[in-house]
Formats: sequence, structure tokens, C-alpha cells
Amino acid sequence: MIPLLSARRLTGTPSAMAAATLSFDADSDGLWVGSEVLRTYADDGARRAMTDLRTFIGRCPTVTSSGLGVGGTYHFAIAPGPRLGDDSIHVSCSSTSGSDALTCDSILVRIGTTLVVVQEQGNNSGGDKYLTQLAEAALRKYQTSGS
Repeated sequence: MIPLLSARRLTGTPSAMAAATLSFDADSDGLWVGSEVLRTYADDGARRAMTDLRTFIGRCPTVTSSGLGVGGTYHFAIAPGPRLGDDSIHVSCSSTSGSDALTCDSILVRIGTTLVVVQEQGNNSGGDKYLTQLAEAALRKYQTSGS
């Protein structure tokens, strides 16, 4: 999960949340992890989360974290992406910790009071080639089933 979405101050407190993760470890050098998170708010928290995320990335495109002996630097940017739901945003992220590098991309889609977040991360470039398709599928599933 991108650290920005883990921050309660940015996203408020959802009234309900669900998540699923899929990982693919092709070999010792290839790693890909995809996740989907649904966050439903009782008020306009989903709209505020999208606004706050855009504002935060505009003000702090680089964030350094430390803790529990693990530190790293995250670089965030708003990237071109599909227009989905009531509002959507594509967040591109790269992180480094020592000599380790990781890329991650997320598409956040707001539908009313719900955020559908689809994220991929991996250590090979071009790992986000299916991100839009995954976000569109997650949105269709949410719209037809409500989960």
C-alpha cells in the first residue's frame, strides 16, 4: 500500500474496508505484487482523500522514511491515466532503500463515497502495463456487485 493511503490524516477513517493481494515471483530477480483496496466512507472522505493526495504529491513529491531499522526514499508523481468513476488519479511511485529499488503505480477511482485503489509494485520496469486493465476490471466488479 502506498504510504500516503496509510496515513489517516490524509484519508480520514473509512466506515468499511476490504483488500486483496496477488503476488508473482518469477525468479530471484523478478517480483510483482498487485493489490486492490476498497475504502468506503460515511461522509465525503473519499473526495477529500483524492484532493488531499493531489495536494500532498504537489507539495512533497519526495518523502524519506525511517523506522525499525528500515529507511527509504519515495518519489511520487501524478501520471497520465484513465478517466474512471466520478474521479480518478494515477500515482507513479519509485522507492529506494540502500541499493534496492522498487517501482509502484496506483490508480485510485472514486465512486461516490468509495475509493477503489488498484496498485502494482515490482522491481522490473514496465510492470504497470496491466494496471489500467486491472483498475477497469475492479471498477466493473464494484459497480456490479458493490464489493
